[in-house]
Amino acid sequence: MVEQEQENSILTLRPLRVADERSFRRAVNEFKEMEPEWLFAFHFEASTDFAAYVRRLDCWTKGRELPERFVPNTFLVGVVGNTIIGRVSLRHELNDYLSKYGGHAGYGVLPSQRNQGYASQMLRLTLPIAAELNIPRLLVTCDADNPASQRVIEKAGGKLENVLAEPGKTIPKKRYWIETTQITTIDGFGLKG
Repeated sequence: MVEQEQENSILTLRPLRVADERSFRRAVNEFKEMEPEWLFAFHFEASTDFAAYVRRLDCWTKGRELPERFVPNTFLVGVVGNTIIGRVSLRHELNDYLSKYGGHAGYGVLPSQRNQGYASQMLRLTLPIAAELNIPRLLVTCDADNPASQRVIEKAGGKLENVLAEPGKTIPKKRYWIETTQITTIDGFGLKG
């Protein structure tokens, strides 16, 4: 577990738990309603058995039972109190698509929770986890028309490498690299300072 304090509330970045079901389903539904083109959760439907889904995510972390074109990945939720406010998908390796357009890390904050610094905190807290997974340089991408995400990545130390046009998409991707080796090591998911 990794924690970051902000304005008397603590953001925790951690794996999804069975006890998170109500908050997780609310987060999924908020994205479906407000940003239907963006998936908060992969391979998750309203009818999905939640405990089985949490076990499936754990398998993916270990590189087991991966859906086609997936790589081993860690799915983390940003939690304040008992409320999920966002998520990070940390890919342990890159396939051809990810190495060009998707990157190692994808993150999202619930529309109702934006503009509070949560995306910056979650990405910053992801860096020592990536370092522990032996990812010395983290590729993070964003749409070229998303200045908020660009600021989040740059604030975390992201250096722009280039901008690529993704086939079939009208908006190109900005590709940033963040050095994780400069980050303080972690003990499990708890940040050591």
